[in-house]
Amino acid sequence: MTFVLKGPVLEGALVRLEPLGHRHAADLAVAAEEDRTSYAYTWVPRAHEVGDYIDAQLARAAAGRLAPYAQISLATGRAAGTTSYWEPRCWLSDDRLDAVEVGFTWLARSAQGTGVNAESKLLLFRQAFEEWGVSRVDLKTDARNARSRAAIESVGARFEGVLRNWSPSRVPGEQDRLRDSAIYSITSEEWPERRPLLEARVRKSAASGHNRTPLN
Repeated sequence: MTFVLKGPVLEGALVRLEPLGHRHAADLAVAAEEDRTSYAYTWVPRAHEVGDYIDAQLARAAAGRLAPYAQISLATGRAAGTTSYWEPRCWLSDDRLDAVEVGFTWLARSAQGTGVNAESKLLLFRQAFEEWGVSRVDLKTDARNARSRAAIESVGARFEGVLRNWSPSRVPGEQDRLRDSAIYSITSEEWPERRPLLEARVRKSAASGHNRTPLN
C-alpha cells in the first residue's frame, strides 16, 4: 500500500482536530480524569498514562495504520479528547484509499453532548468522502456499549451487525477476554443525504451555546 494515512488539521464551529502530539498531554490528562463513569466499555488513559498513550498512537501513525487527532474545544481552547482515522484499506489500487475506520474516540465528560462529537464526525467524514474519495467509513464499539452505539447512530451511521469475539475487551477486569463488536458504516452513496442532517445538528448545538460548558 503506497497511500499514506495523514490527517490534516480540520476545524469547524465547535471543534478543531489537530494531529495528536505531546503538546496536548496536559489538557488530555485533565480531561481524562474529569468523570470516568461514562468510560465503562472504552479504554481511556489515566492522567499518568497519557504520555505513553500518545507514544503508542504516534507509533501506530508511524506504521501507517493510524492518523490520531486531539479534539480541541473552541469554547475553551483546550484538548477535550482524542479521535483517529484507523485501519486504512486500499482494495482497488495501492495509492487510493477505499475505506477507513474512525475510532479511538473519547471525550471529557463535560464535552459530551455539546456537539463536539457530532462536528468531529462531520469533519472526519467530509475529509474522507470528499477529499480522499473513500467508498465507506466504518465505526466499531463494544456491542454492550449502549451509550457509544447511540452516539454512533446519532451521526447517521448504519448498523451492520455484531462481529463476535472480534477484539480485546477494554473493560477493567476483562483483560483476557475478547469482546463482541457492533459495526456501523456510512457509504459514499449515503453521504450526500447524511451530510446535511449532520450539519443541521451541529448548527443547532452551536446556536444553543451548550458547547460553552467549561472543562473544569
